[in-house]
Amino acid sequence: MIYHDKMKSYTETSRMKTTHKTRRLVIYLIKPSKYDESGYVIRYWRGVLPSNSLTCLYGLTEDVRERGVLGPALNWKIELIDETVQRVETRKILRRSRRPGTTVLVCLVGVQSNQFVRAADLARIFRAGGLDVLIGGFHVSGSLAMLPQIPAEIRALLDIGVTVVAGEIEGKWDAILSDVLHRRLQPIYNFLSTSPSLETAPMSKIHPRYVRRFVSTTFSTLDCGRGCPFNCSFCTVINVQGRAMRLRHVDTVLATIRENYRRHRIGSYFFTDDNFCRNKHWEALFDGLIRMRTHDKIRIGFMIQADTQSYKLPNFIAKAKAAGCSQVFIGLESLNPQNLEAAGKRQNKIEQFQALIQAYRHAGINTHVAYIIGFPFDTSASVARDIRRLTDELGPEQASFFMLTPLPGSQDHVELCRRGASMDADLNRYDSFHATTDHPRMSREEWTQAYHEAWTSFYGLENMTRILQRVSAENYWAVFANFIWYKNSTMVEQGHPMIHGFIRLKGRDQRRPDLSRESWWVYAKRRASDLWRYVRLWPRVAFEMEEVWLQTRPRSALEQRVVEELARIPVSARGWRRMRVAELQQAYRRAMTALHRSVPEELALRVTVPSRLRLWLVRVNPFAHSLTSSRRSLTRFWRMCAHQVRHGRFDRLDVSGLAFNSLQEVTLFGTFAFLFFSRLLHRLMARPRMVA
Repeated sequence: MIYHDKMKSYTETSRMKTTHKTRRLVIYLIKPSKYDESGYVIRYWRGVLPSNSLTCLYGLTEDVRERGVLGPALNWKIELIDETVQRVETRKILRRSRRPGTTVLVCLVGVQSNQFVRAADLARIFRAGGLDVLIGGFHVSGSLAMLPQIPAEIRALLDIGVTVVAGEIEGKWDAILSDVLHRRLQPIYNFLSTSPSLETAPMSKIHPRYVRRFVSTTFSTLDCGRGCPFNCSFCTVINVQGRAMRLRHVDTVLATIRENYRRHRIGSYFFTDDNFCRNKHWEALFDGLIRMRTHDKIRIGFMIQADTQSYKLPNFIAKAKAAGCSQVFIGLESLNPQNLEAAGKRQNKIEQFQALIQAYRHAGINTHVAYIIGFPFDTSASVARDIRRLTDELGPEQASFFMLTPLPGSQDHVELCRRGASMDADLNRYDSFHATTDHPRMSREEWTQAYHEAWTSFYGLENMTRILQRVSAENYWAVFANFIWYKNSTMVEQGHPMIHGFIRLKGRDQRRPDLSRESWWVYAKRRASDLWRYVRLWPRVAFEMEEVWLQTRPRSALEQRVVEELARIPVSARGWRRMRVAELQQAYRRAMTALHRSVPEELALRVTVPSRLRLWLVRVNPFAHSLTSSRRSLTRFWRMCAHQVRHGRFDRLDVSGLAFNSLQEVTLFGTFAFLFFSRLLHRLMARPRMVA
């Protein structure tokens, strides 16, 4: 399809500079990030969620290279860049394109609506240097699939010679790359009308340098199928990938998992299928993973996405657990039936939600629910009421909140366009945590406030404690680590966990072109402010999570008995921390005696050995964390000291209390930090064992 003569002339002129015979093809697969509120590119030292689009296109590109369909003499180089964890070195890429015999292709991969502004800015830089640029992803695909005309932002890229790719490119990628080499790239490749079969399609591929950019180097993503049979009005997937389920061959998926383990030690996955339980091969895939765990001793773990009716499928949950499933992501969306009806989410039955979550919890699988705020029948009061019901009655282990956003490619967006409704012109804000259109029952400020209060309520101390008190010991530290990730994202980074990682990096020259470049002094003050925010908020998060741990950590039978014994000892109002060490030892001895009497004789040795060890620890450490169930007394003491200091009453400070509580703080936090990081490192670096 040729767009118009002006664009064609621009494209041909810009590509005349590279008429040399290509001996080396360099392909940059770039997943753009987005801009923050100040206009800086969001980038982190370590990310959490790798891009499935990036690894899929890398697998397709490697397949073309390995088959040699573009010529056996062609020298290839394929670079992966995820801008959320890597800097896009535009000057380096442009310099490489000037080498004789080299053709450089820039592919902007999996671009979502909130990433389109940044992607367009990168495209302009590379087109100005004469490079071929392709852009694909849900924004361009959804826009071309649902809108009668090409929107202005895509038209602007076509005008400067950027090639737009809509739809999935399995079976088409080698032809597009051939067009690149022969200087015959088309302005638009539209594959939306022909969704490819995935039975024999190349699988996604692990790039070893890429996975090292993330917190866990043994975690990756994999799609076993695409499509979703439902008709949710806010969804773009059904209008880009279709409602017919297309599936990869089970043997191919299992072979890929084995290969990823053997070559890259990948031991855990996020299966990105939008609705895994509608994959008709789910049982065969689970059976294969179970055989892998039992026969080959490769213990792969994974999380999936499934609909609210998944728990009714016979054996689905049981086999998912046996295969290694640790978490299921469920689109609960709302607890208001009018909202679900308005969104076309008729498969969601509110009266069944509790049974759904209980079924997964009973099997030892954590539930992670998606909840959308801003449906037509929401109000500030109803949202607060529904979030309380979510936490108090349903009690999922995790929740992610989103603001209803009319994403291009969704039926919601089409309807608002048809009505001529007001929508935000800045696509950078279409990230599901900004109000981008008006709400019939809330102002944008009220809507945003309700959204933030949902995060605060669900991830408050009370609810996190309640969740960890009921999870199994097997899942305790996994849920705990997710809490820290989410608290860091929402409280410290002040954004959404799906786009935030750990330790923000911010380049002075990586700012929106419509905003001026800040001077070194202004930029230094901004970065100092960022650092100060970390200094203020990270300790707050750390102490809050320490309190959660103290209230929820599993206690041994001995510790429970000691607590009971201590409760019988009359102490001063200052609490058990001022008891003599001898009194603590006496409580331990009585607890040990009681345990000996209450357990069978053959188990006595098992109680005696750890009991003696704990007794010795109490002798050398009277501040043992095993007897502490809360930081509240410490917090009260430090507040009292701060009050005395503020009023200049230094003579009233409790010197012995300062020494005692300081040592208590060091002991408690040191123990907490050691346990958390040791468990976290064990989990992140654990590699599935395989027998020779």
